Amino acid sequence: MANSAQSKKRARQAIKRRTRNVAKRSEFRTVLKTTTYAIEAGDKDSAANALKTAIPVIDAMVSKGLIHKNKAARHKSRLNAKVKALG
Repeated sequence: MANSAQSKKRARQAIKRRTRNVAKRSEFRTVLKTTTYAIEAGDKDSAANALKTAIPVIDAMVSKGLIHKNKAARHKSRLNAKVKALG
């Protein structure tokens, strides 16, 4: 348990950050699933639109420090390749 004022404040900050990170990570996973489902449905237009909305969210996760830039690049590359393969 936190004893000093500084450690109590850091504990409060950690709770706030964790809450925010959980929500952002959930949003990240949701856009990935939405794009994947659109790709599996075989509809190129909806898959392209889903990818267009997913890319800014993926980039935001990198800037927030939630995922590594290489992981983001990997996700974007694989999703883009699958959308292109639908054509």
